[in-house]
Amino acid sequence: MVRDTIAAISTALGEAAIAIVRVSGPEAVAVVDRLFRGRKPLLEVPSHTIHYGHLIDPATGEKMEEVLVTVMRAPRTFTGEDVVEINCHGGVVGVQQVLQLVLDAGARLAEPGEFTKRAFLNGRIDLAQAEAVIDLIRAKSERAMRLAVRQVDGQLSAKIRELRQRLLALLAHVEVNIDYPEYDVEELTRQHVAREISQLLEAVGALLTSARQGRVLREGITTAIVGRPNVGKSSLLNRMARANRAIVTDIPGTTRDIIEELVTVRGIPLRLVDTAGIRETTDVVEQIGVQRSRQALEEAELVLLVLNGGEALTAEDRQLMELLKGRETIVVVNKADLPRRLDVKEVEAAFPGRVVLTSTVADPGLAPLEDKIAELFFSGQVDTDDMTYVSNVRHIQLLKEAQAALSDALGQLEAAMPVDVVTIDLQRAWSRLGEIVGEEVSEALLDQIFSQFCLGK
Repeated sequence: MVRDTIAAISTALGEAAIAIVRVSGPEAVAVVDRLFRGRKPLLEVPSHTIHYGHLIDPATGEKMEEVLVTVMRAPRTFTGEDVVEINCHGGVVGVQQVLQLVLDAGARLAEPGEFTKRAFLNGRIDLAQAEAVIDLIRAKSERAMRLAVRQVDGQLSAKIRELRQRLLALLAHVEVNIDYPEYDVEELTRQHVAREISQLLEAVGALLTSARQGRVLREGITTAIVGRPNVGKSSLLNRMARANRAIVTDIPGTTRDIIEELVTVRGIPLRLVDTAGIRETTDVVEQIGVQRSRQALEEAELVLLVLNGGEALTAEDRQLMELLKGRETIVVVNKADLPRRLDVKEVEAAFPGRVVLTSTVADPGLAPLEDKIAELFFSGQVDTDDMTYVSNVRHIQLLKEAQAALSDALGQLEAAMPVDVVTIDLQRAWSRLGEIVGEEVSEALLDQIFSQFCLGK
């Protein structure tokens, strides 16, 4: 491990009431003590205490900032090292001056995510917990935040370690059979190993089943609102966003460009993309908008096809319905408060179980649409308390590789191969699970993971 002392601004840059400069490393207290003037030198104060004073420029003796300094000594800190946090005024210039004083006093500027990386390297947290820290920072909804908090607390890590321990016990059982063949228990061992592998496959499969929901909570769903002009797409966006984000008029073709808005529906983050009405047009500007709409449609994970319930289906409606067959689509029959002229049965025949009636101005409102979205992605329930959700792409890939290794091991047994042959696949599964929590990880991977963090975290 590198034993130097690092520092960075841990709060967002900009005008604010306070800002925090964090310092971590073996010389953290000594570095800040060279600048601090208070009732006592920081080198003499107890751990986990806060002290009022001023920072001075050692070169001139001039007071630079009024501060509160928190001193936390190893090992009971986030990084596992001595940590000092300087609370100062939140002006852009002032906090930069404080950081520069700390760097001049002997610290170096931290790399992105280096505080969390040191917490991992010092054994304070494992790699899955470290990756959950960035999820906590980037959480797009309350439920995503709760999921990240539970992963920071080690819920997923505990599950992975339990599976690794079961694999280790299984490997030991097989090794006993190899080392003591005179007891002739291979058939019993084969039955036991097959049963255990099946149970492990079930457990890994359950984690992977949660992966879709976990990724949705973590990253949100890219959702395109499509339809022909003047069916209520922009009104739907405005209602879901609870703000007038898009211009709404009776003139077809008002929306000429892509409008995006992040909203939360039943705890599920959606990145809504309001598109220009898709139709044939001679207007050059509108043609560009339609082209962008088609591109957004291709990239969307969920499509909300908006139809006007007050009008019969048009040729353009039917073309869009045909285009969206096989896609994750919810058909939104809008203007349900008006006399209905649209043949809902025809639409339901094309999209069974995916049609909802809504109104952006009166009952039934958007509740049917919100119910359908929750049903589609979470069977109507979004519960982050009782389940271990897997949300990280790296974790999902490693779980799939562990699942493949276990399936290969079970296949070897079913093909009547010697029991000791399966140890290779079991060890592979054990290793892949270890990569999730960082038991087996390369320096290059660590650099890649922590480079995604912001400075000061």
